Amino acid sequence: MFPNLEQTFRWYGPSDPVTLTAVSQTGATGVVNALHHIPSGEVWSLDEIEARKNIIQSAGLTWSVVESVNIHESIKTAASERDRYIEKYIATLKNLHKANIKTVCYNFMPVLDWTRTDIDYRLPNGASALRFHAPALAAFDLYILEREAAFSEFNTDQQKAAKAYLDSIDEDAKKALVKNVMAGLPGTDKVLTIDEFKTHLEKYKDTDAATLKENLRYFLKAIIPEAEQLGIKMCIHPDDPPFPIFGLPRVISTEADLEYVVNSCPSDSNGLTFCTGSLGARADNDLPAMINRLGKHIHFLHLRNVQRETDGSFYEANHLGGSTDMYEVMKSVIWEQKRRSESGREDVAIPMRPDHGHKLLDDFRYNTFPGYSAIGRLKGLAELRGLELGIKRSLL
Repeated sequence: MFPNLEQTFRWYGPSDPVTLTAVSQTGATGVVNALHHIPSGEVWSLDEIEARKNIIQSAGLTWSVVESVNIHESIKTAASERDRYIEKYIATLKNLHKANIKTVCYNFMPVLDWTRTDIDYRLPNGASALRFHAPALAAFDLYILEREAAFSEFNTDQQKAAKAYLDSIDEDAKKALVKNVMAGLPGTDKVLTIDEFKTHLEKYKDTDAATLKENLRYFLKAIIPEAEQLGIKMCIHPDDPPFPIFGLPRVISTEADLEYVVNSCPSDSNGLTFCTGSLGARADNDLPAMINRLGKHIHFLHLRNVQRETDGSFYEANHLGGSTDMYEVMKSVIWEQKRRSESGREDVAIPMRPDHGHKLLDDFRYNTFPGYSAIGRLKGLAELRGLELGIKRSLL
């Protein structure tokens, strides 16, 4: 019998209310972490990496995956200084190699990372979830950001729904919407102002999807040979949500997009973070089939579920609920593990983490990062662990 998936838990560092002791009590053995205090584009020094690694190891855990080494915006827009920032990125990879940390997750989303309109969406049982509400996003784009092109991108019905939503909320709710949408990168408290966001959008005015893909290819051609020499597995995270917002292109949203990545620079070091929540927000993504076809490129798994709604909205569901058949997903992952084991690959125990848990029970006492409560993710991890065991016992 081949090994189980490596169970990991995202931890945001020493200031995270979810302590490493709590992480250990979930049953996870690996930690997913990043040096969020270092500005995007700057080099992570070996001393900083080793200091964080020592903290994790002192708790009896392993720093399994870096999530994320963020990519500077100049690389995404092909600005004149992009090569300098690529060199800094490579310098960080070299330092991670020296610390024997070999899996690096990253994304290529312009300006904003994952985007939600509601970070406290209450479910019928009182649990708190994250939600992407399409009319709210449209209302922000049309009537708060006042982006001129938005009026040609949203149809009449969408504009009416957006206006109705905006008219239904008070000023406090409008401020909360702005704060939620303008939140910066994970692990930071940075919230962009409207003017700052407009400045960022202006930098992308000449960058369409084809151009962004070409800029991604340029980045991959530069870093993958270096990562290969270092023995580092790079794994790109899908867009979240997996469709364009604010006129910004999104280019890692479908199976064709994932194929583009791995074919742009073929290498064992050029792989994927398979996020079932991000990819599952699109009904046209067949996740089990995608794993069957692209499984050999998967270096990291984010297992979560979203409930899609008819207007393009979605919210974070229970890990085994929602619109994605997690049984079929896990079964496809296990078959991929079996193929790896039989072919002699060493990376059979793919790192997996439960993602975006609900706030449950005592989670409400702690000001955790949105989606990263302790008990909600513990519940998800326990469910996924049991699902994996049951499928393996029944199939193998």
